[in-house]
Amino acid sequence: MISAGEFRNGVTFEMDGQVLQVVEFQHVKPGKGAAFVRVKMKNVITGAVTERSFNPTDKYEPAYVERKEMQYLYSDGDLYYFMDTETYEQLPINKSTLGDDFRFVTENMNVKVLSYKGNVFAVEPPLFVELEITETDPGFKGNTATNTLKPAVVETGATVQVPLFIEQGDKIKIDTRTGEYLERSKG
Repeated sequence: MISAGEFRNGVTFEMDGQVLQVVEFQHVKPGKGAAFVRVKMKNVITGAVTERSFNPTDKYEPAYVERKEMQYLYSDGDLYYFMDTETYEQLPINKSTLGDDFRFVTENMNVKVLSYKGNVFAVEPPLFVELEITETDPGFKGNTATNTLKPAVVETGATVQVPLFIEQGDKIKIDTRTGEYLERSKG
């Protein structure tokens, strides 16, 4: 058991049948009354963020979320197949489990598969990926001073806003959390 007084950022625990992760915490000792812990927590499965105050002596069951490195192999209809990089076992995961950031994942890319008590609830792509531009309007030489962006389609089919000087065939670096263009890849 873990007490609310021991909460730290990243700690996962079970409460009311839900798996929650501490995002922010603050120990509050008011001048009058008992101390309490103010916690901003995220439901690991649904992603919902809530805030709540806890008595520091409240006890909760720790939740162990397994993060396993796996390689994305291919998709077949609504099933996406991943391979355990250690045992080479294949695991099919339904498309509904994959987040919006999965649109930046290509075949053979390593991802983290998150599960709780054997049930997969999320797939985390790498934070940054390099993808090739397959379709965009032609760029203009010398048009680099403005912050004007144009849409570009990358090899996975996702659309990203890029600067005007990016051309078809360029490789770009993308932040998968925000879907934003970071820089043109060297090489």
